[in-house]
Amino acid sequence: MQNPGLLKELIQSLCCLPGVGQKSAQRMAFHLLQRNRDGGRQLSRVLSQAMDNIGYCRDCRTLTEAEVCEVCANPQRDDAVLCIVESAADVWVIDQATSFKGKYFVLHGRLSPLDGMGPDQLGIDLLEQRLASGVIKEIILATNSTIEGQATAHFIGEIANKFHIRATRIAHGVPMGGELEFIDSGTLSHAFNDRREF
Repeated sequence: MQNPGLLKELIQSLCCLPGVGQKSAQRMAFHLLQRNRDGGRQLSRVLSQAMDNIGYCRDCRTLTEAEVCEVCANPQRDDAVLCIVESAADVWVIDQATSFKGKYFVLHGRLSPLDGMGPDQLGIDLLEQRLASGVIKEIILATNSTIEGQATAHFIGEIANKFHIRATRIAHGVPMGGELEFIDSGTLSHAFNDRREF
């Protein structure tokens, strides 16, 4: 049986989501059409509004409906501490999982010349402007522990040194509750190299 045009287009459109292949997209499309048309209409309406109304914060570059996001507009947040992350999703994760009360700067990627991601694409010029303001006393480098993430953290750390700003890196290593026999050798090696006083 050949797929009708609109159904085929719906399935192909759902494939644009990360981790959604042809089979998953097909299941989603049939579920919405056969069992939850109201949910599909709601999803369509909210998705359309989000695409039209959500942009980037002028200061930290996270996703927001306003010119300045809630974190940057909050006078209770510490302007002197800036956490640098790779994506807007990282802001959500850190804010939900920690008691961090500083502000953020979102790179929207990491240094990766092969992927065409250099300092210009990461907004390094905007970051330097913030660092040059004299307000920031510490940056927390919360990039991923990939080779590119480490290179990005090192690059930004060098810029912070130029402005005499303290640069710290989030810890990497054995997770809470982790058993050593199940930890990969790279993670274990990193944990040993970055050990601290008990």
